[in-house]
Amino acid sequence: MALRILLLPLLGYRLLAVELTSSNTKPVVQEFQSVELSCIIKSTITPDPRIEWKKIRDGETSYVFFDNKMQGDFATRAEILSRTSLVIKNTTRMDTATYRCEVAAPADTKTIDEINIQLTVQVKPMTPRCTVPKAVPVGKRASLHCHENEGYPKSTYSWYRNSEPLSPDPRSNAKFHNSSYTLNPSTGTLVFHAVHKGDTGRYSCIATNDAGFAKCEEQEMEVYDLNIGGIIGGVLVVLAVLVLITLGICCAYRRGYFANSKESGESYKTPAKPDGVNYIRTDDEGDFRHKSSFVI
Repeated sequence: MALRILLLPLLGYRLLAVELTSSNTKPVVQEFQSVELSCIIKSTITPDPRIEWKKIRDGETSYVFFDNKMQGDFATRAEILSRTSLVIKNTTRMDTATYRCEVAAPADTKTIDEINIQLTVQVKPMTPRCTVPKAVPVGKRASLHCHENEGYPKSTYSWYRNSEPLSPDPRSNAKFHNSSYTLNPSTGTLVFHAVHKGDTGRYSCIATNDAGFAKCEEQEMEVYDLNIGGIIGGVLVVLAVLVLITLGICCAYRRGYFANSKESGESYKTPAKPDGVNYIRTDDEGDFRHKSSFVI
């Protein structure tokens, strides 16, 4: 009896305290679908408690439902259900956040209670961008890349050759036992350390997450043999052409085709002799002088 008397204040306090609960504190929904954020008043004696919803994202808090009205962009795509729960329609990736349901009950001994709901909106991957080299010589390294950045949660990647999936570990599959490659499902990178003829084929990649998947178009990669004989022959031909050009230039120099014409001294041009003038050279003068003769 005494124990029951001692428990009564505790029981009374519990009955007079507003208390909230939820049927799902971590709902997950795909983008563009509707979702209900459950907030249930488990106990209260206040006939008309005040309800508020807040959104917490990247450290910032904003109102969703306040003063009995939806706020911001939620005004056209959200509503209150069953007095306290929140329904969001046409969800987007930006709706991923923590939502807080707050109830104020002035008539209760404990007048305020709150509960947090963590909403995750999943987004399907977009078509990944794939990069595949068109041609690679035997024995060389080849890198194939696949990536997309729209999906949420983050996508994982798998590669296919001729529509057949490549095993993450080539040693675990007899079909790829001769291949030497590394496949990273997190980054979408496929690296052949030394390609061989069997690696020739049509390659494609699939990005996958919990919301769905997307695939890029197949791209052909050809592995070809190096023509060593042809390369050596080509080098020899080039060397032969260079030798012939050099010999031709040397011969041209020897024959004087590239010699510069230089004058060895001053050029002297004998002036025309006018009528009636005779040029006579004397020993004393050492040069020419003229003697006029007149005809009368």
